[in-house]
Amino acid sequence: MEDPIAVALAAPVSSLPIGPYFYEPKYDGHRMVMRRSVGGVRCQSRAGRDSTRSWPDLAAAGMALENGVILDGEAVVFRSGRLDFSAAQSRMASSPARVAALARQHPASYAAFDIIATARHGDVRARPWTERRQLLLEAVGDLGPPIQPVPVTDDPEVALFWYNALRAQGVEGIVAKPAGGSYRAARIWKKLRHSDVVDLVVVGFTGTYRRPRAVVVELPDGRRAMSQRLDARISADVAAHLAQVEPGGLARAAGGEVFTAIRPGLVVEAAAGSTRHAVVTVIRVR
Repeated sequence: MEDPIAVALAAPVSSLPIGPYFYEPKYDGHRMVMRRSVGGVRCQSRAGRDSTRSWPDLAAAGMALENGVILDGEAVVFRSGRLDFSAAQSRMASSPARVAALARQHPASYAAFDIIATARHGDVRARPWTERRQLLLEAVGDLGPPIQPVPVTDDPEVALFWYNALRAQGVEGIVAKPAGGSYRAARIWKKLRHSDVVDLVVVGFTGTYRRPRAVVVELPDGRRAMSQRLDARISADVAAHLAQVEPGGLARAAGGEVFTAIRPGLVVEAAAGSTRHAVVTVIRVR
């Protein structure tokens, strides 16, 4: 199987889709593909980077999986009974020693929501979601924390109850998945979120690799725009990603600003209203 694995994504919607769908809570954490092989467990980020060193506790727990199993899910951290995205983000931007301390202080959990391969069947991405869900339960159902399957319902009323009731626990919203859908590297699912945000792909930055001042993103309509100045926390998160990319050349944004181009891979959340006039306010790194 290819490495890295291109993951399936969800397109934002303004209302819960009704039909032959299954619904899952959308957890607020870091997307992670967990790959069990003879050599151990490898964790992969949404962008395809090796993130194993950021999640040593989850990598250790993944050793209980059968050899050949590949899961898709979300690495999350709970603090005081609530999902804490900043705690998960700290894992990605910390040294190995700091990560070890964070793992002891706030252990991570893995919310598995799909399965890409099994020990017995190999690649199962072409199978319908309903079959993959059963294979997922067979692979992780008996493991227990910290690796657990996400809850699922086919009842839209239950999904809307989750949407409203679980917000206090840090659940972002609901993901709807077609019952008969295969797993593909495209926006094949639907997501209904509480926050008025949009995911944007970063194509460049200004400042230095260690201290980026702003990022250049691709807007939903295809335009490229420069963000407002990043705050210190977001700048540090972007710098952690830039430390793993190859140096790029110079380019110009639509407004004429010169920036350093990078290969797409980093994704940020921005306030949706801020993109209308290409004045992008970055909220956080995904």
